[in-house]
Amino acid sequence: MKESSKKIMEQLYLRRPDLLPVRESIDRACAAVLDVYRGGGKLLVCGNGGSCADGGHIVGELMKGFLLKRPLEQQTKDRLKQEFGNDGAFLAEKLQRGLPAISLNAHAALISAFANDADPALVYAQQVLGYARPGDAVLGISTSGNAANVVYALMAAKTAGAVAIALTGKTGGRLAKLADCCVVAPHKETYQIQEDHLSVYHMICAFVESELFDE
Repeated sequence: MKESSKKIMEQLYLRRPDLLPVRESIDRACAAVLDVYRGGGKLLVCGNGGSCADGGHIVGELMKGFLLKRPLEQQTKDRLKQEFGNDGAFLAEKLQRGLPAISLNAHAALISAFANDADPALVYAQQVLGYARPGDAVLGISTSGNAANVVYALMAAKTAGAVAIALTGKTGGRLAKLADCCVVAPHKETYQIQEDHLSVYHMICAFVESELFDE
């Protein structure tokens, strides 16, 4: 582990000592997501309401620079310039390396079609079966741990050979028993669990970025 990554972890627990009781599971989640990206995989994220918004937030931190700049590799820059001249130089300067991540709530036409034709509770599971491959991960977020569509998504993930990761609260619910790695937020009120989740996934994103891009 890089020193910068250790610092990111320690800063979280200094700022949020209330998360220390679940540190082991947070560290496992960090390692799981890092392994996915080191293996060339992608992350699929799903949730409902505020947890759905969290999923989009996570994708936003991963698909572009978060705390670090992520300039393109020189080979990619050179190819862009060679193939496309001034436009290529513009792309080479502005584009960043991204970590592939998809929010499963982002496809309204697909979701509404499948909900109408089949079952609304399966809209995430259907996408997981379409997207997920061995070496990928599915992150399900539910403050109760019992959101049916998220539970079904993780079942589909395990069937597809993907790693199942969960962020939950309260008792952990069904997701805690189903996931390969589950972080159960230590608070009980929904808004506090969501605040815990924000700190946790920011740390996951920062840790992974540090390990892969900090030179």
